[in-house]
Amino acid sequence: MASAVQRLSSRFNGVLFKTRWGCSAVLASKHSNKTFFTYSPEIAQPLNREPKWTTAEEAVSCIQSNNTIFLSGAASTPIHIAKAMTEHGKKNNLKNITVCHMHTEGDAPYTHKECEGIFRSCSFFMAANVRKPVAEGRSDCIPIFLSEIPLLFHRGIFKPDVAIVQVSPPDNHGFCSLGTSVDCVRAAMTHSKIIIAQVNKNMPRTFGDALVHQSHFDFAVHVDVPLPAHGGGQPAESEVKMGQIIADNLVEDGATLQMGIGSIPDSVLKALTNHKDLGIHSEMFSVGVIDLVKKGALTNHNKPINTGKIISSFLIGTKELYDFVDNNPILEMKVVDYTNNTHIISRHPKMTAINSAIEVDLTGQVSADSIGTRMYSGFGGQIDFIRGAAEGFDGKGKPIIALQSTNPKTKESKITPFIKQGGGVVTTRAHVHYVVTEYGIAPLFGKSLRQRAHALINIAHPDHRENLEKAAFDRLKCMPSP
Repeated sequence: MASAVQRLSSRFNGVLFKTRWGCSAVLASKHSNKTFFTYSPEIAQPLNREPKWTTAEEAVSCIQSNNTIFLSGAASTPIHIAKAMTEHGKKNNLKNITVCHMHTEGDAPYTHKECEGIFRSCSFFMAANVRKPVAEGRSDCIPIFLSEIPLLFHRGIFKPDVAIVQVSPPDNHGFCSLGTSVDCVRAAMTHSKIIIAQVNKNMPRTFGDALVHQSHFDFAVHVDVPLPAHGGGQPAESEVKMGQIIADNLVEDGATLQMGIGSIPDSVLKALTNHKDLGIHSEMFSVGVIDLVKKGALTNHNKPINTGKIISSFLIGTKELYDFVDNNPILEMKVVDYTNNTHIISRHPKMTAINSAIEVDLTGQVSADSIGTRMYSGFGGQIDFIRGAAEGFDGKGKPIIALQSTNPKTKESKITPFIKQGGGVVTTRAHVHYVVTEYGIAPLFGKSLRQRAHALINIAHPDHRENLEKAAFDRLKCMPSP
């Protein structure tokens, strides 16, 4: 198959141009009127070329042994083409292909045992579909802040041979939208030799950094399927209580919010309908935002940058959420090194960052990416926003860790004497300001270890408080005290 450079050079009639992946192609004519902009690495710059519209099977035939493949993630996971890629690798006895990605949806067949030696997945943030292969040593994960993932491509640590992404259909000018996932996708596409697009009419058209021109695609495949969906279920009673506690005590009128997906952030959003002039600057958000917009509680009026706009980087939720963001000018999707930049976060008024945890020890250390030695998810944007909120220009930022007091399945306390052996600390005890459970708020900023232990024991489940107090005494050699 001709390379992208060869295909492009046949159309550019003899000029020196810079390719998408940084190398140069020298063509003969010195007197051409072509300019530097004949080929731009900027994927929103229209080029004088067209993608090849084809099948998934033909598109993935460009993949060879020892390649690095990038897959877009979350609701934008190109599941159909990923399956075709897996079959191509098995059928042609390919070897040593790295598949890098953030959280992906679907079965991830390239991680199955029969694909060992053919594909090796490398997650920048893990989803449930890769936990088992990572635990069994057949896949990898990289501990990394969400804000720094684009640097993996910009610095050449990962050099994708092929990027496989999902986009909306092109408009009359040939522009597609990355829709629900901008995050690190633009960085990966910019540095990829070949781009394969899964073009889906169900992908919402979003704005901001989401627009890409179809001329940068080497192959395009029509796949019209519903996007993966999450959420919409009923939260547990403890999560409803937590949402009310946070809304009533920690979210002020005019606050800018960051929160992820799940029952806890949904519960917080449901409890905010009587607030005024809220804003959203978040790596992602959930369906609960829609009611706040409709009721006038969420206006983004007080934000000094991106005023009047909801800012996000990726989305996964229900069809209601996808319909809400489609062609909605109040939303801008940004690259994740913008949304999660602590300096930008800190410029927002009353920045309130709400993040979750797997467990918190009695000194305030937060484990969020692993359960003991078993890797579970990733760093994500927790530190980016916890620190950005703490550094808020107005001194009114609130970094919050919210978690149920016990594991719903095992009934073990999530507030523990120690992080489980082998567990990773995502957020240090110096970063943590507030920890919230359904039993209240533990304000930890400026507290000593014994004061922290006292505050955390008071929001633990009552069944565990006595044992936690004994464990605190054994650890600190003094009684926890306010």
